[in-house]
Amino acid sequence: MKRFIVFLYGLICYIFFLGTFLYAIGFVGNMAVPKSIDSGEPSPLGSALLINAVLLVIFVIQHTIMARPGFKRAWTKIIPKAMERSTFVLLTNIILCFMFWQWRPVTNIVWQVESATGAMVLNILFFAGFGIVLVSTFIIDHFELFGLKQVTSYLLKREITPPVFTEKFLYKLVRHPLMLGFLIAFWATPTMTAGHLFFSIMTTGYIFFGILFEERDLKTYHGEEYRDYSSRVPMVIPFMKRNKPVQTTPDKPIEESI
Repeated sequence: MKRFIVFLYGLICYIFFLGTFLYAIGFVGNMAVPKSIDSGEPSPLGSALLINAVLLVIFVIQHTIMARPGFKRAWTKIIPKAMERSTFVLLTNIILCFMFWQWRPVTNIVWQVESATGAMVLNILFFAGFGIVLVSTFIIDHFELFGLKQVTSYLLKREITPPVFTEKFLYKLVRHPLMLGFLIAFWATPTMTAGHLFFSIMTTGYIFFGILFEERDLKTYHGEEYRDYSSRVPMVIPFMKRNKPVQTTPDKPIEESI
């Protein structure tokens, strides 16, 4: 019974993630959702920026702390190990939903692309960015990243083999394609408001801040193999440098956080 409850918990967390991910696309893209990044009752500039900054900092604190290996080791002494990733996903999505709800729009226009062709290109890039994010999760192991694999294995009494480092598809171009996808999606908009610009600047700062922690963890976990990989493959911007490839194991790459 306990195993089924853990599985059901992970399944609910995963379904919650799917809904939050779809809402995030609408939120950032100002489409098909009741509350988007530029909709809602405007607030005074100072209070709007302060509230939005606090919302983003709450996300950063939770995401940074719970993604660290040391926290995971301590946390799994309290909850079953199979629930760890699902709980991380659950709390992340709760915070994101709270941010969507409480976000204060600042609708002063910073730039606006008048050309229909230019606007179309930026909209295509926006969806391509989120597409890169989704594809990157499947290159890693989508269901493990969002906790469903762990609770399913726990239900079926199967062991999960530790992930093995390798280079696949987008990971041959950049070390963090998932983050590249977010950057493209957050910045590709034909109408950039002050509130959207604030969101993009803050999230960009966090992405690079988070990458520094993740790189440290990956070098500790994979050692010389990852150091060699990082010396050849650029962090986020493709085609920055090209050196000779090395032989890697045909399994899956690692991405410690989302």
